[in-house]
Amino acid sequence: MTDPQWLDDVEMRAWLGYVRTRDLIAAAIGRDAGRAANLSYVEYSVLVYLADAPGQRLTFADLAGALEWSQSRLSHQITRMQKRGLVVRETMPHDQRRTVARLTSAGGQLLTTAAPAHVRSVRRHMIDVLDRAQLAALAEIYDVLIDHHRSAARELGGRVPTPEVTPAVDLA
Repeated sequence: MTDPQWLDDVEMRAWLGYVRTRDLIAAAIGRDAGRAANLSYVEYSVLVYLADAPGQRLTFADLAGALEWSQSRLSHQITRMQKRGLVVRETMPHDQRRTVARLTSAGGQLLTTAAPAHVRSVRRHMIDVLDRAQLAALAEIYDVLIDHHRSAARELGGRVPTPEVTPAVDLA
């Protein structure tokens, strides 16, 4: 067994910076969303993808891929959101074995109410904290990391999570 190549100071700062800011920003946006619309960050993400999909519906496989979640996690989330009347489950007419999630009118109305507060929160907790050069650098860094992980998944023969819809409202 070989010793791991331990992280140096810069590598450790980069790693811990990512982990800490991801958690801090997500928590802050989640708190804001809860206050503004009684909607969690996770629920908001699901609603955005469904709102932008053709017919405001996606198969569980496509929605799980877009969110980069397991289908099991998505199923539990959809169950909770269905109880709130935000989404419904439907079977596909031409393939009864496949299930789709569809946005309800109540879910669409809540998303419309929540979106302005969500964008203000994203700006307050991340976008407006950085200057344009920092934002551009961060965007490029995330593009490289996303491309790397999607390529690795393809090489392993796994499903490559690529959203079939591009949300009109940023999920940041």
